[in-house]
Amino acid sequence: MYIFLKKIFPVLFLFISCEVYTQQTNYSLIPKKDTVNIYQGILNDESDDLMENHPADDIYNNIWTSEKLNPYKIPIDSLPDSVVIDCKNFNIPVPGSVTSNYGPRRYRYHYGTDLELDIGDTVVAAFKGKVRIIDYEAGGYGHYVVLRHDNGLETVYAHLSMVMVVLNQDVKAGEIIGLGGNTGRSTGPHLHFEIRYLGNAINPGNMVDFSSGIVHNPTYVLTKKKSFYYQRVAKQVKATRFYKVRKGDTLGHIAMRHGTSVKALCRLNGFKQSKKLKPGQSIRVK
Repeated sequence: MYIFLKKIFPVLFLFISCEVYTQQTNYSLIPKKDTVNIYQGILNDESDDLMENHPADDIYNNIWTSEKLNPYKIPIDSLPDSVVIDCKNFNIPVPGSVTSNYGPRRYRYHYGTDLELDIGDTVVAAFKGKVRIIDYEAGGYGHYVVLRHDNGLETVYAHLSMVMVVLNQDVKAGEIIGLGGNTGRSTGPHLHFEIRYLGNAINPGNMVDFSSGIVHNPTYVLTKKKSFYYQRVAKQVKATRFYKVRKGDTLGHIAMRHGTSVKALCRLNGFKQSKKLKPGQSIRVK
């Protein structure tokens, strides 16, 4: 019996060692799941109350970067049909009146609400959260701050004259984060304020009554249909093309040059075929 065990023991040891090694090796080779797949698993679980059971870190899969406003790239189809957002502790960033609403503009889509202020006015955090981005864009936001909040939202505060927080700083709702300004792509002093969920913009006016400075309801139900309807419109705005009329141009020449018809040009621009064009005039061709 002793001789038999002595003979088979090395084989058993080798088998056990190989099994352990194989498990360890296979484990180390398992690739991390793609971010979108992780979100599909978390967000499409209908039995799970997202806001109740997952803190913001879970919602964002622990993605924390100060480099990009929207590093998540999560398609709308991967979001749940509805998510309840806790809005009870909202603070209006500035008490100024709305100077420009969320929505399409002639050449682009406006993803926030512009609020009137004077240079140097204090700008405060809308909700409790943490500073994720402090940056400057000469041709865009100017000096701006991005906060991530415990309720799963992120907010953007742009065109500031001064930033008064630091990266990774925890801030309270209503705490000063900067001073109002006119930096970046701005035609006058104002605060450009955005609300985003997993990188996707939400119309702040649907959540906040800016005339009173309070939220419409203590909770906001975010839905694909109502909250992200703008994506289709934004694509249309992005695809829109304009042409600046040159001396001697006619509707026929312009239509031919852009692969369309005079009738289509008239419909897009709301004028008759007899319309006389003026050099320097911009007309929509797509």
